[in-house]
Amino acid sequence: MSLLRFPQLRTLQKKSFHTSSHLKALSALALPKAEQISANWKGTSATGGSTKNFIGGEFAESQSTEWIDVHDPSSQTVLTRVPQSTESEFLAAVDAASHAYKSWSRTSVVTRQKFVLELQHLLRQNADAIASSIVLEQGKTLADAHGDLLRGLQVVETAAGITSTLIGEKLEVSKDMDTEVRKVPLGVCASIAPFNFPAMIPLWTIPMAAVTGNTLILKPSERDPGAAMIIAELCQRAGLPSGVLNVVHGSAPTVNAICDHPAIRAISFVGGDRAGKHIYERGTQNGKRVQANLGAKNHAILMPDANKNLAINSIVGAAFGAAGQRCMAISVAVIVGDTSVWLPGLVERAQALKVNGGFEKGADLGPLISPGAKDRVTKLISSAEDEGGKVILDGRNFKAPDAYPYGNFVGPTIIQGGTSMKCYQTEIFGPVLVVLQADTLDEAIEIINENRYGNGAAIFTQSGATARRFETEVNVGQIGINVPIPVPLPMFAWSGNKGSVLGDIGFYGKSGINFYTQNKTTTSLWRAEDAVGNRAAVDMPTHH
Repeated sequence: MSLLRFPQLRTLQKKSFHTSSHLKALSALALPKAEQISANWKGTSATGGSTKNFIGGEFAESQSTEWIDVHDPSSQTVLTRVPQSTESEFLAAVDAASHAYKSWSRTSVVTRQKFVLELQHLLRQNADAIASSIVLEQGKTLADAHGDLLRGLQVVETAAGITSTLIGEKLEVSKDMDTEVRKVPLGVCASIAPFNFPAMIPLWTIPMAAVTGNTLILKPSERDPGAAMIIAELCQRAGLPSGVLNVVHGSAPTVNAICDHPAIRAISFVGGDRAGKHIYERGTQNGKRVQANLGAKNHAILMPDANKNLAINSIVGAAFGAAGQRCMAISVAVIVGDTSVWLPGLVERAQALKVNGGFEKGADLGPLISPGAKDRVTKLISSAEDEGGKVILDGRNFKAPDAYPYGNFVGPTIIQGGTSMKCYQTEIFGPVLVVLQADTLDEAIEIINENRYGNGAAIFTQSGATARRFETEVNVGQIGINVPIPVPLPMFAWSGNKGSVLGDIGFYGKSGINFYTQNKTTTSLWRAEDAVGNRAAVDMPTHH
């Protein structure tokens, strides 16, 4: 989903704090938001302070000597410093989770339901703070940051139905003999979250783990942990007992500790291919249940009969929203037939998008997460020209707005070419749309099926027969028909396939309940003739 790379590839920095002169680099819109976050929340800072660990119900300063700077992608201002949580801090978090599990797993399902009902209320009350943290640390527009939270909030609200969805099964299998199946919790679980959805992904895991009776170790992305820290504090306010949720930080050492610790029963991961494969292999080798959502390359087929206005608006929004840093971004448009019918409209709508700081009014997309991400994206765009592709809309030299001269901005980019290009084969994770041409629907479907990823695909057509053919033949997990980003709502379940996923139990929905539980069957025999306490006979005897 994200391009999470283990930050052992970059230098961890010694802790230091920044003077107010550094804060002046924040925009006039961003500075008051940063000050409010620092003043109002225990676990995070947006004015140069430190991000705390959350262990056993306490927000505590890490004793680490290794710290990672979190920068505002629009200005490069250091907002906070994230610790590489120490070994003793990690072990303390696991111990707190293990201890809390003993009582939380025996807490009634109604009590656990009450927690998520209260959490959803608090998330709505504090949505502005969470969204502001996302804009500051991740770079999304404010509206998109609210959408990030909303999609997580929907999982919280769906989890509130646990009193119905956790119901087991029972059958009388023989005379006076019953077999009952119950879904019981696993124990201590872990969640490793990516940078691109700093609220949504923690909210995919926290409510699902908690309502099913588990405890959780959460490791947010070290690039933007603020939203997760606010959510952790809201969980505490919602009545979640100490130790049920713990938050630790860091890079590869923390990830490996999660994979190796024997008390951790399951790991939920969303991120990129490299990290996901490492976590899946190391975690499963240690006997853990692992669900891992990896990279993606989502296609949309444009048929000649499609509603042109709907299709173009949908593709442009899905390709360039969040600066393309979504695992469900439409990054490839496959035009069936004449490309000249579509390209001018795609270019025109993409050019009309406003690229700006996330708090700016009317901004459609903000900066990329880091200078390194910007450099990677621009190099992939350039590689297309070396491989026979044509850059028909070039965002590499986008002029940053005057208020953000140091922002990691890349403008909307459209590349026309073929499937052999590196920029087609690779998940770019930037505001780049690759346009391919196919002569027939069958050829377009074949292109999608030959791609190693399988998160999602869409088709735009006014023909029901064409849509049915596409739905039947295409090999991806999530299909949109005249819908650009076909992510199922949480009453269903995430269903990516092929190289986009490792593990066989999906996120949230019924799959999420199955991931965080194990079946326990009880077969019991209570013979009716052995019953005691039958009522006394009061009838007059008729024989001796």
